[in-house]
Amino acid sequence: MGLLIYSSEISVRLQYICKFIFSERLNCAYSITQHAESFEQYDGPKINYSNLLFGGACLQIVPHGLLFEQGIEPQKIFCFNDDGNKAFFRSGLGYPFDIFSASFYLISRYEEYLPHNLDQYDRFNSQDLLAYKEDFLNIPLVDIWINRLARSIKERFPSFMFHAGHFSFLPTYDIDIAYSFKNKGFIRNTGGFLMKPSFERLSVLAGMSSDPFDSYEALDNLHKKYGLKPLYFFLVAEKNSAYDKNILPDNANFQKLIVQHAQHYEMGIHPSWASNQDATLLANEKNILEKIIRKRISNSRQHYIRLSFPKTYRGLLKNNITDDYSMGSGSINGFRASTASSFYWYDLENESITALKVHPFCFMDANSFYEQKYSVEEAAEELMHYYRQCKAVNGRLVTIFHNNFLGTSKAFKGWLRMYESFIAQTNSTP
Repeated sequence: MGLLIYSSEISVRLQYICKFIFSERLNCAYSITQHAESFEQYDGPKINYSNLLFGGACLQIVPHGLLFEQGIEPQKIFCFNDDGNKAFFRSGLGYPFDIFSASFYLISRYEEYLPHNLDQYDRFNSQDLLAYKEDFLNIPLVDIWINRLARSIKERFPSFMFHAGHFSFLPTYDIDIAYSFKNKGFIRNTGGFLMKPSFERLSVLAGMSSDPFDSYEALDNLHKKYGLKPLYFFLVAEKNSAYDKNILPDNANFQKLIVQHAQHYEMGIHPSWASNQDATLLANEKNILEKIIRKRISNSRQHYIRLSFPKTYRGLLKNNITDDYSMGSGSINGFRASTASSFYWYDLENESITALKVHPFCFMDANSFYEQKYSVEEAAEELMHYYRQCKAVNGRLVTIFHNNFLGTSKAFKGWLRMYESFIAQTNSTP
């Protein structure tokens, strides 16, 4: 029998979070009712999401109130320990806390709509995240909560049927700078050589050695060996700047590289830094990439993870992007939305469920190397931690690597070997 949920009010917020928890995460049948009598008479698994008391067996979750509010207001968050993990919106009756409201708060990124500090890249400061301050950034807390809720329902109603899905791994790559020296033209290479004279640059340009950022063949071999289906994001800004240092998209060799990848892998746009200041640039860059590969682009990930609510996601929807892979921190690895599961973006300002699907990542090489100052060995341990966390909740591990980390550059010595070892260790298919 399906799960029946009683609520005296059925808001869009409640519908959204119930769909995420029960339909998308637990794959179980459910419905929501406002009819107290029919709820009380129902003899299947049921949740009473109200302050009312009903006779008979049911799991009661007392509402905090967030799901029935309109607008965006500061929330008083007091975390406490529950079953070995943090929780908030405590209840003195029934279930220990309002898991629906707490999950909605984290998944919707409610705190990022409130006044907040920006970091040096004009992003939400990761150290201001509730998950960081309360020390649960490194675990998919919402998934842990959901799995515990499912067990609680099952204990009370053995007939309750659910399936929490299967673990999966999605390797993704950001191609910010396709090559270190090749295809950059005479002026850029001359300027680079004068600033930092290098025999390696001359050797690469003379065709005597491979470009240190060229990791493409090594990655192709790795994908084929283990049957991986990665996702590549290419930066195709039409003008270079301090943060957009890609090879320009009119370069024939760069286009050839993009086409080669599009023939074998799924592709996405990597909107430039400049596109955050000029909204028309996203449409232009997407059009450029689509013309090069002769396919429609529906995937996106923000360059430098410049994600601002609701501006960024509304811009993606306007440009027919259906799937975004920017949900993570650009400075600290972890679960920005406290989940290892994909979800649809909820536009808090418009109080609407959108068609944009959000795919969280939890590990990025640049965070480990530049921000956290980890050695290769420490980064390997961190990556394994996130693998275990995602697997424990039947989530999806989405990683971000850059081609320059996995090439032959001395600055990133050992990273390719570490990545190959991780893939070999965690993939059973030879």
